[in-house]
Amino acid sequence: MKTIIYQDNEHILSGMTMKDCKEKESFNMALHACISPEYVMNNRKLLAGYLQSTLEDFVFADQTHSANFHRVIQTDRGKGATDQKTAIRDTDALYTYETNIVLCSMTADCVPVIFYTDDLIGVIHSGWQGTVKEITSTLFIHLQEVEKCDVRKIHVQIGAALSQKKFEVDEDVYKKFAALGYADDFITYNAATNKYHIDNQLTVKRQCELVGIPEANITVDRTCTFQSPDGFSYRQDRLTGRHVSFIKRKGCKP
Repeated sequence: MKTIIYQDNEHILSGMTMKDCKEKESFNMALHACISPEYVMNNRKLLAGYLQSTLEDFVFADQTHSANFHRVIQTDRGKGATDQKTAIRDTDALYTYETNIVLCSMTADCVPVIFYTDDLIGVIHSGWQGTVKEITSTLFIHLQEVEKCDVRKIHVQIGAALSQKKFEVDEDVYKKFAALGYADDFITYNAATNKYHIDNQLTVKRQCELVGIPEANITVDRTCTFQSPDGFSYRQDRLTGRHVSFIKRKGCKP
């Protein structure tokens, strides 16, 4: 079972599952993109055991490349964990103040964002559409203005995603990134192919910085999901599985 652990201390456990050909469906975590739901459930149970949790502790969103987010509460526990139909609808970011809930975000090239403070955890799914819709900025501004969170105390882990070399787009997508006004440093043009190459990870990192998160609090995993043998890549294979990026805040169970 291949899993990258980004943070494991007395308060926080976070990481990202990776492709593992030794496991069923290569350790695919997606009920909505699988050959066998039974195999995916087996993989999720393996992960739950590894995290010393149960599937009832997991929360998944029905991701739609939106800029929508949801505050997870106790009654959301288990949503999407065993049935895709129960996942939190039309949502691409989750956050919670609860302990022992495992927040999950599924990706296969898109940028996963995992974050935490002393009392708050969250995950964001930022594909290129989510990035140009500024889902990361939108959520962090909400946390600052509504939840009264000090963004200077937020720690961010940007997970493995499609690299700039492999994220090749046409002019229409380029224009959407250029319109952001701060992504130019992360865009190159290949005259031979008439294509643009965009670094989605660093664009998301810049979004974090622009809302006030210190650069020292942001870590980026530069593993390319296309080039790495441990990566699920939708751009490479439309039938690919999905990684899960996860985070839980540890607490004493009753």
